[in-house]
Amino acid sequence: MLIHVLGSAAGGGFPQWNCNCRNCTGVRNGTLNAQPRTQSSIAISEDGEHWILCNASPDIRAQLAAFEPMQPARAVRDTGIDAILLMDSQVDHTTGLLSLREGCPFDVWCTEQVHDDLSSGFPLFRMLSHWNGGLNWKPMPAADDQSFTIDCAPSLRLTAIPLLSNAPPYSPRRDNPHPGDNVGLFIEDTRSGSTVLYAPGLGQPDERILGWMKRADVLLVDGTVWRDDEMQRCEVGTKTGQEMGHLAQSGAGGMIEVLDSMPADRKILIHINNTNPILDEDSPERAELARHGIEVAWDGMHLDLGAL
Repeated sequence: MLIHVLGSAAGGGFPQWNCNCRNCTGVRNGTLNAQPRTQSSIAISEDGEHWILCNASPDIRAQLAAFEPMQPARAVRDTGIDAILLMDSQVDHTTGLLSLREGCPFDVWCTEQVHDDLSSGFPLFRMLSHWNGGLNWKPMPAADDQSFTIDCAPSLRLTAIPLLSNAPPYSPRRDNPHPGDNVGLFIEDTRSGSTVLYAPGLGQPDERILGWMKRADVLLVDGTVWRDDEMQRCEVGTKTGQEMGHLAQSGAGGMIEVLDSMPADRKILIHINNTNPILDEDSPERAELARHGIEVAWDGMHLDLGAL
């Protein structure tokens, strides 16, 4: 199984275009030891040629250009994307579908709740139906006991696990989340037995998701904020991490504590907000992660689970 990180930042990317916080200013003027990042998305494959795109960020065009296997050039018009899987209906995970319109039709796997949001409040399915058939919805079960496979990667068994997190602002379920608004993805390579849990929107770990996390060789999970009140501290917003649907790394019950209890070979944070001090590679917060054996994803990070 191959996993390629196309983008590792939260919504807005890093630096965020309208933000002058310490991190964004520092990376712009070169005084911060940090790498720019695009908005989060990964691609998974069993053979390195046929890829499943997990989330379609607004930065998708640059992300595809930076990853050569996404342009295999087998025909005059071609792409390595064989299917698209959406973890939620958030703007920073779905807007890239608009930039893929020239390649329609695409099979898009998502839950019923995500399909509803993308057919009403943010009607991408209806909008893109005008481009060569648009998006072909493939209902994705959000239940622990219902795994599925996608034709382009038959050896990868996928399970969508409901997460306790928030729906987007345009959803009728905003602040009243339902199972299926946001999922984590457990990926098992049936050939090697290698396993990955991908959960960029992990807001409140419950016993269900903790059980799946304990089974994974690699954890690729929510790294949005260091502190729950980070947005207020940085004077860039009023919402807490929990209100946005994300679990902070620090503090009692935070992501560091959760990851410390997991036996995974690799523990990696993704979907990192521009305000998070872990973006500064010289920060004490980054050093704290290193002491706990926790990595920070970057754009272009490539995982070959055959090498584990």
